[in-house]
Parts: sequence; C-alpha cells; structure tokens
Amino acid sequence: MIQNFADLLVYGLFGLSAESSLGKAVNFFFYDSIKILILLFFISVLMGIINAYFPIERLRKYLMTHKMYGAQYFLASLFGAITPFCSCSSIPLFIGFVKGGIPLGVTFSFLISSPLVNEVAVAMFLGSFGLKVTLIYVAGGILLGVIGGFVLGRMRLSPYLSDWVRQIQANSSLQSEEWEKEHVPFIKRLPTIVRDSWGIVKGVLLYVLIGIGIGAFMHGFVPEGFFEQYMSKDNWYAVPLSVLLAVPMYANAAGIVPVIEVFVAKGIPLGTAIAFMMSVVGLSLPEATLLKKVMTWRLIGIFFGTVAFFIILLGYFFNYIM
Repeated sequence: MIQNFADLLVYGLFGLSAESSLGKAVNFFFYDSIKILILLFFISVLMGIINAYFPIERLRKYLMTHKMYGAQYFLASLFGAITPFCSCSSIPLFIGFVKGGIPLGVTFSFLISSPLVNEVAVAMFLGSFGLKVTLIYVAGGILLGVIGGFVLGRMRLSPYLSDWVRQIQANSSLQSEEWEKEHVPFIKRLPTIVRDSWGIVKGVLLYVLIGIGIGAFMHGFVPEGFFEQYMSKDNWYAVPLSVLLAVPMYANAAGIVPVIEVFVAKGIPLGTAIAFMMSVVGLSLPEATLLKKVMTWRLIGIFFGTVAFFIILLGYFFNYIM
C-alpha cells in the first residue's frame, strides 16, 4: 500500500519517470520515510504498552542480576535475525529497547543481526547460492551479532548515549512506577502512551528525513558498476576495501542479493561479495544519521568500527572456506 502510494505520488502526481535517477530517488525517499515513521510510531506505542503492563525495568534487572552466560546476546541476535527489518527500520525497535533500559550490548546484538539476516535474504540466498552458502551466511550473521554485541557491551558505552535517550529512559521508569503503584487502567494510560510515542517520532523526524534523503540519493544516482571495478581484483585488501566502499550505500538485503550474485558471476570472491553486502545492509551513512539522535558521534564511530572489523574477519573467513 505504501509503495503504491509512493508510485502514485511520484510517477503520477509529480510526473517523474520511473526509469530516471531522480524518479527512483524521490520514490525511495517517500516510500522509506512513510514506512519508517509509521513503524517508529507503532513500535513506540507497543513498547509503551509493554512497559506499562510488564515494565522493561524488570527485564533489565533480570538480565543484570542473573548469569545467562552469554545467552542474552544470542537471543537478541536471533530475534534480530527473524525480524524483517533493514538497518534504518531496525532503529525504532532499538530505540524502544534503549528506552526500556535493556543492556546496551544486548540491544547492539539485535541492531547488528536484524538487517543482515531475514527470511527474504535467506530465500534469495537459497535460490542464488544453495543451502551450504546460505547456512554459512545465516550462521555468520547471527554470530556477528553475538560477538559484536558482547564486545560492545564490555566497553561500558552507556555514558555515550544521547541526553535525549537518558531523558526518555528516566521518564519511562518514573511513569511505570507511578502506574504500578496507582493501578491505573489501560484506557487511561493509552492517551499518555500515544502522546509519548508521538513525541519520540517528532524527536527523531529530522534525523529520519536526512538519513533517508542520503539513502535516496545513493539509491538513485550511484552508477551500478561504480563499486564493482574496485572489488574485482583478487588482492589482500579487497575485503576491507569492499567494506569501506559499501558504507555510503543504503539498501536492504532483498535489494542487494541480486547485485552480489552478479559480482560472484563476474569473478569477485564470494567472501568479498558477502562482506560488501553485510556492510551495505548493516552499516550506512543513513543509519549513522538516524543513530545520531540516540548516540554521540563517538559511540557511532565505535559501533561502526567494531562491526566493520568483524565483517572484514568474516569476509576473509568466507573466502578461506568457500
């Protein structure tokens, strides 16, 4: 429905051509803006309801006081793998986790694996590369989420969250405590939940639009063969170079798998191509722009650097075993 509306608006009302770079970019901008803002609002409402009846503070205390021997990172990464979100669409749920006080490393496990592994990517990988490669990719994506989240969690990065996040965390905890003490019925809680959720949407609106605008430009105007020429040579720095070249791009797994298939068909090593794909869907300038509302630039740099490092290691490993 959203795509049909974007098509009608851009190609019908605006009169732009679906084959032109400008038409593709503008269509991408409207489609993703509407989708992410709707997603952000409803997820915020859902998290508000959950926090009202099952305060996430309890879950946070449970995770902090019980020894789960790393299981929480695996569960978060697995949850990310079964949710059909791209990197920018994952951020609203990530904000909900942070708002509820879930340990930061655990939320990072979700944020890392969510765009990398989903049912669409799995189905397309099966059709393009077979069962073995698909299983290796899925396992690699989940493992990346577990290890990345664990490492980032050990760095004690909570002080680098933005003041905005700290404020909504404090407000959420106080509000939950008041409702729990007073036994406020749901019908009276709902207007406050909706108002707070709309406040979150307004708080990140500018960052969402700027981030998607960058992604739309990349989607519409970067030539298809631009990156391929730098990845085609079989040399030792092809993997880190592919990761670096992928960061300015923005696409979901479904959009990038056909490109990876072309890369491999033209002789690019599979591990290098997969590292490129993981960086496109898991690390991007639009994602960094959206995260700026939640994190300081220092934390964004640490997050991107850590994930990029592990993607490079996976790329070399995939090239070695395949």
